[in-house]
Amino acid sequence: MKKRKKDFTKQEVIRTLYTLYTAASAIRGREAVKLFLKDLLTESERLMLGRRLMVARMLLRGETHDIIRKRMGVGYNTIVRVKRWLQDEFPGYEQALEGLEKEMDKRAIIAELKDNPLSYAALKKKYPMHFLFFPEPKPKPKYREKFE
Repeated sequence: MKKRKKDFTKQEVIRTLYTLYTAASAIRGREAVKLFLKDLLTESERLMLGRRLMVARMLLRGETHDIIRKRMGVGYNTIVRVKRWLQDEFPGYEQALEGLEKEMDKRAIIAELKDNPLSYAALKKKYPMHFLFFPEPKPKPKYREKFE
């Protein structure tokens, strides 16, 4: 029998969410998270969560609602809801997006290292002491686009 949120007591909600958050926090590594979400959520739910994150990234880059709607095929309501979450400064959303951006940059730099062994990023990795006072390399747009 399906239970709606209103059917739960406050204590049941706390206990249920505690269990979920504890289980999620115990997972380490991308593959383990992938398996956990695959077992926990339907494919449609996973896709919808991923699309919301993509919409949030586009909003943070300053893209217009029309561009997001055309590129992602989402409705205005979805875009507005995600924008409201970002404006309300939900820290979980921001932390997830911050981590996602760092991971995308890291993957873009790895792709650049493989593609161009004489790039600034490759030389800095090979000779770290020679570049001690130089900033970390930013991924080039062409490598970054592979992971968008």
